[in-house]
Amino acid sequence: MARVFNFGAGPAVLPVEVLEEAQKELLDYKGSGMSIMEHSHRGKEYDAVHAEAIDNVRKLLKLSDDYTVLFIQGGASMQFAMVPLNLLGAGQTADYVDSGAWAGKAIKEAKLVGNVAVIANTGKDIPTRMPKNEDLKVTPGAAYVHITSNETIGGSQWKVFPKTESPLVADMSSDILSRPFDINQFGLIYAGAQKNLGPSGVALVVIRKDLADRVPAKVPTMLKYQTYIKENSLYNTPPTFGIYILSLVTRWMLKLGPEALYKQNVDKAARIYTALDSSAFYKGTAVKEFRSDMNITFRLPTEALEETFIKEASKLGMKGLKGHRDVGGIRASIYNAFPVAGVDALVTFMKEFEAKNS
Repeated sequence: MARVFNFGAGPAVLPVEVLEEAQKELLDYKGSGMSIMEHSHRGKEYDAVHAEAIDNVRKLLKLSDDYTVLFIQGGASMQFAMVPLNLLGAGQTADYVDSGAWAGKAIKEAKLVGNVAVIANTGKDIPTRMPKNEDLKVTPGAAYVHITSNETIGGSQWKVFPKTESPLVADMSSDILSRPFDINQFGLIYAGAQKNLGPSGVALVVIRKDLADRVPAKVPTMLKYQTYIKENSLYNTPPTFGIYILSLVTRWMLKLGPEALYKQNVDKAARIYTALDSSAFYKGTAVKEFRSDMNITFRLPTEALEETFIKEASKLGMKGLKGHRDVGGIRASIYNAFPVAGVDALVTFMKEFEAKNS
């Protein structure tokens, strides 16, 4: 069976060479006679995988010793609760930016823990957008400031991160390691792996060590960042296969080079946006200034045409183009591993579909 072009928002496309490596090692990992999935998380075979995954992330983000890399189950959704449970003390206020669906979910969870101030709200803006930095009404002495770097559903992305006196926290699930940024500007970042890093089931958390000391004593053990720091994310059995794939994906990123990967991501997005901007048939749903390089969202003149577009694209091997159920339309997710050839195939199809249906 031929590989299709997977435009799915997550779980999403993985590098072919990573899948081939995993396939080759699936039954017999490095001559051990069993799969990495069968190895003890305390054994030397898995220990090497775990160490490489951490080291690769450290290299890609250029982390100093002030930061630690954690692997936690529960995806980004559990981080919506873990962040305030660990960082928001009694009597403090946490600042949140509401930029769309995923930011809204993070805010909802944080409000269950403590006092939350929404310091900017573009969550319901159409076209979708991020707030401008000068619009943020930051709370003096806030415990932290939380942003969502890229809204997967709305197709909007922070292009310049805000500079804050309070620790900056970011959900980077859909654009983690897709572009260069200064990690030292952040106190904590987190990301579900299933878009740019690997399969679902593991979240990457990078935290400045001093922030983990804030945790209240009554937070349950498995919800404390300190637990994962002290035990190197091995307090309980971690999602070993997911971390193994993450180690292979980050190895692939290092081989390509972060700058080359970023340039390719910008180029891929530009090809689709150029097709949108040169057409009266298609309409992008995000403000140009904030358009995502990872999730490109657009509409056709009618929902019936959108349904036909999705069906015909699928027949041609372009899968996962249906927009999120909450907003409809078309969404092309073109993460790090998505091939340039797939972008070109989509652009060609878009032009042909418009010529036939406009």
